[in-house]
Amino acid sequence: MATKHEQILQHIDRLPIGSKISVRQIAKDLDVSEGTAYRAIKEAETQGYVSTIERVGTVRIEKKQKENIERLTFAEVVNIVDGHVQAGREGLHKTLNKFVIGAMQLEAMMRYIDAGSLLIVGNRYQAHKIALQQGAAVLITGGFDTSEEIKQLADRLALPIISSSYDSFTVASMINRAIYDRLIKKEIVMVEDILKPLAETPVLLTSDSVAKWHQYTELYQDTRFPVVDEQMRLIGIVTSKDIIGHEETAIIDKVMTKNPITTSPRVSVASSAHTMVWEGIELLPVVDNHRKLVGVLSRNDVLKALQFTAKQPQMSETFPNLIMSHFREERQADEMVYLGDVSPQMTNHLGTIASGIMTTVMVEAACNLLRHHRRGDMVPENITVYFLKPVQMESHIEVKPRLLDISRRFGKVEVSVFHGDQLVGQAMITAQIIER
Repeated sequence: MATKHEQILQHIDRLPIGSKISVRQIAKDLDVSEGTAYRAIKEAETQGYVSTIERVGTVRIEKKQKENIERLTFAEVVNIVDGHVQAGREGLHKTLNKFVIGAMQLEAMMRYIDAGSLLIVGNRYQAHKIALQQGAAVLITGGFDTSEEIKQLADRLALPIISSSYDSFTVASMINRAIYDRLIKKEIVMVEDILKPLAETPVLLTSDSVAKWHQYTELYQDTRFPVVDEQMRLIGIVTSKDIIGHEETAIIDKVMTKNPITTSPRVSVASSAHTMVWEGIELLPVVDNHRKLVGVLSRNDVLKALQFTAKQPQMSETFPNLIMSHFREERQADEMVYLGDVSPQMTNHLGTIASGIMTTVMVEAACNLLRHHRRGDMVPENITVYFLKPVQMESHIEVKPRLLDISRRFGKVEVSVFHGDQLVGQAMITAQIIER
């Protein structure tokens, strides 16, 4: 039987898109406490089919598919730009396809606007009206308002009119940054993207016998199975090692490994791979916040995912990528050297390279060196910085990683940083190697 928490989530999932959701109303309709209703609504928001907007409330929105992760709903835009919804609240769940900055003549502007667009513009009432008539939402910058006639039109068409105190350039930058952040997330493969779902996962109950494990091994050609209770909560895991020496009449509950290591759907595959290699496990159960089994992750699944991501074009603008874009790789004799200048963005308030930036450069140089020797992903395990010296802005530095030791699973690198002939930084980095 579903718990009250699950019943609330199911109730919210059945609500029509665009419905307003109230803690008090949910508590009243389902006869639960307001605390229980609040926690369930927050989980629904985490799962992506509810959005809470200041001065509007909580709204049921359409859950975006993974392939559309880079698209934003108008409800999310309100939160990104610290906006205020003036009209058209019924359309906050809709997804914007593109945004257009209205910094041109009206006739030229309208050529770029179509249904699903977001027009970013100041207090140009005629532009507001025509955009709505063409199926686009409106974001008014500079804290300006619009006319009552246009607000009524927005309500009729269920297209939001949002007001923000920021200027058009700032608003466009904020939305663009949010979309780009989603692209980075899209590039990172998550456990939920590759796991074997519960519907395809054979499970054993705690009350089953060892004989059933033997039946499963023949049927599924596997020896590792998660063990659950009647509510599908994960209780343990059973492998051939657990079964050895036990009669077929023995109960699984008595032979299984209890409280196994687990992961959650929203953890990256790289992190889960690190766990599996470090702990030496072949099957990783995936559970939700209530420890209910969602599916399983095998080592083969992880290896295939890492091989796939290795072939994808890198398009993320993460901080390590931005930092290392200032350096070029060169071969000097038998050594690999990274040459670059200290840009203003790398410095602290004193105008010298920030310690975090210097550490990142040394770690990236070490991992790159290890990749030349071992194909795979490098996960830093230990970073020991011996010393750092101040390096002024626009100084030229050389980063020299030196391989000390490497095995199938680990690598150790010493990294030295020079400014001219002077040693300005040195560190020892140990990294775990996850082979693809």
